[in-house]
Amino acid sequence: MTPGIDAASKAGIEYRIHEYTHDPAHASYGLEAAEKMQVSPDQVFKTLVAALDTRELLVAVIPVSTSLNMKMLAKAAGGKKAAMAEVNAVQRSTGYVLGGVSPLGQKKQLRTFIDSSATEFETIFVSAGKRGLEIELSPNDLKTLTAAQFAALSA
Repeated sequence: MTPGIDAASKAGIEYRIHEYTHDPAHASYGLEAAEKMQVSPDQVFKTLVAALDTRELLVAVIPVSTSLNMKMLAKAAGGKKAAMAEVNAVQRSTGYVLGGVSPLGQKKQLRTFIDSSATEFETIFVSAGKRGLEIELSPNDLKTLTAAQFAALSA
């Protein structure tokens, strides 16, 4: 179990766990997950941590098939600029290692934004807290558990 799975269990929501053997040589954690689970990359979401110009850390949950638009994230968060957070800051604030950052069960729950494309699916896949482990849940349950907002985040 991971803190992400524990958070989903405690909340009593419906979810499914998907495990696969992670290949460290794969170029993209998210695309690898989609390939190994045989689902559309549009339905598999990656968890990215960015820093606003105010130094606030934010979580952006976007499809692995897209890239995070920093201007769109900054606008959604009420800031002027955003940039990817430093690796050490990500690990310190979330408690997870890169490639296994889950939007659920973070050490410090950061303000979270989920790409609005998530609402097109009954369920989406996000990291469950370690490489090779995904949790499938409804976008609305993810929104509730993370106190997130849906917003356009990817180009």
